[in-house]
Amino acid sequence: MARYTGPVCRLCRRERTKLFLKGAKCDSMRCPMERRPYPPGMHGRGRIRESEYLIQLREKQKARRIYGLLEKQFRSVYAEATRRPGITGETLLQLLELRLDNVVFRAGFASSRNQARQFVRHGHVNVNGKRVTIPSYTLRKDDVLELRPKAKNMIVVRHNLDTIDRQVPAWLDASTSEHRASVRDLPIREQIDTQVKEQLIVELYSK
Repeated sequence: MARYTGPVCRLCRRERTKLFLKGAKCDSMRCPMERRPYPPGMHGRGRIRESEYLIQLREKQKARRIYGLLEKQFRSVYAEATRRPGITGETLLQLLELRLDNVVFRAGFASSRNQARQFVRHGHVNVNGKRVTIPSYTLRKDDVLELRPKAKNMIVVRHNLDTIDRQVPAWLDASTSEHRASVRDLPIREQIDTQVKEQLIVELYSK
C-alpha cells in the first residue's frame, strides 16, 4: 500500500493551515504551526507570487493531504465524481467523506485519519457484519460499521473514546458505548466541515 511516510507537520506548514493530521498534538502548543506558521524550506519566508494555477493547486493539495491520499488515488476519486450526476465538487467531497477510514475517524474511534486507516488495515473494523481491510472502501446509506471484539479492548481505542471531544457529523449516527456507527444519509456540502474550496479543484482538473 503506497502512502506518505514523511513528516506530516511539514504538510500543514506547506499549506499554511492546520490539517489536523496528528490528533491531539494539533490542538496543543507543540504544533509546529504555532511556532513556524510559514512554508518549510530556505525560501519559506520569502515572497510568493500567487498565480491562479498556484491557488488551484494548493487547494487540491490541501484536500488530498487532509484525507491522506496520493495523487493517483485522488485523481481516481475525482474521475468517479465526474461520472456521477450532480455538482462534481460536492460529489468529490461526498466520496471522500464516505471512505471507510474517514468514517472511522468521524465516528470518534480514532484520533486521526492515519490512525483510522491503520485500524482498518489491521482488520479491526466490520462493515455490515463482515471484516473490511480496505481504507478506501466506500460506504453507502444505512451501512453499519463496528469495531471487532478485540479492538474494543485496545488501550488506544478506549483512550480515544474517553478523550476525543469531536462532534459527529449530522449524516452519521455513532454510539461510543456500542462501538458502532451507521450512515444515516449521504453527506451534503453543508454537513462537511472540511475547509476546502472544491470548485478550485474542479477548475484545476478541467484544464
